[in-house]
Amino acid sequence: MSETQQQHVVVVGATGHVGSFLVPRLVRAGHRVSAVSRGTREPYHADPAWDRAERVVADREAEAAAGTFGTRIAELRPDAVVDLVCFTLDQARELVEALRPTGAFHAHCGTIWVHGPAAASPLREDDPREPFGPYGTQKAEIEEFLHAETRSGGLRSTVVHPGHISGPGWPVITPLGNLDPGVWEALSSGGELLVPGLGLETMHHVHADDVAQLFELALARPDVSAGESFHAVSDRALTVRGFARAAAAWWGKEANLRSVTWEEFRAAAGEHAEASWEHLSRSHSASTRKARELLGYAPGTSLDAVRAAVEAMGLLPRP
Repeated sequence: MSETQQQHVVVVGATGHVGSFLVPRLVRAGHRVSAVSRGTREPYHADPAWDRAERVVADREAEAAAGTFGTRIAELRPDAVVDLVCFTLDQARELVEALRPTGAFHAHCGTIWVHGPAAASPLREDDPREPFGPYGTQKAEIEEFLHAETRSGGLRSTVVHPGHISGPGWPVITPLGNLDPGVWEALSSGGELLVPGLGLETMHHVHADDVAQLFELALARPDVSAGESFHAVSDRALTVRGFARAAAAWWGKEANLRSVTWEEFRAAAGEHAEASWEHLSRSHSASTRKARELLGYAPGTSLDAVRAAVEAMGLLPRP
């Protein structure tokens, strides 16, 4: 897909975090867009460009169980399909088999969790991996399947791996790697915040619009992006301590941090402790060099992405 060539792009999961920004981007670029969703909610981000997108209501889970979802998408006659809500190999296989005869280009939303615990920093797309947990493991299986399909001369696909997607309209991962609103309360008031270990683990946030940016760039250059994976993250990752200190400054406060053992942290954090472990034990900081050099990717900062979410949550006055 070149910048001057209009295409019919089908976006599956269109009203989610990334789709809310991707659909307007594609519409403004002059493409015909079919926005597929369950029809249960409006996009997170309002944009007049949505008025020029075709809405398609589809329950993927129900239709996939009946073996009809892939055919439903193929019958829309797309030039390209962006799949933002594929989480199992069976889902990916059904869609690929249906799209293969169409010659459409396919873009899949993965995750940087395919890497597992970081062995080097920043992570590169082709680094050795040790994924763990269902989410990262299944996304890694999907990626392997899609690239094998491309190499074999079948459906051409690319994979975009977002970091911790942030932005207005939904809760954001805090400096402790969880969704505990008490973290923001402590940072905004100068209250004490317990930090497991030294707080040097990293998290790599990204604004949903920057993920959408990378999908748009990949669709524009299928000759470059087919068979490749790209990290969709911000310019730099943040450590727990660095993130907490920068966030506290939004309220004119200094972060009041106290290091504790993981055992002490688990006892204090309760239900939020497991999410913290899931994020911090991976300690991800991913390179964007490949996406920058091959596609011209230009993301914003982690702090700007998080601040947009915190402002939308009503915890900070908008500038």
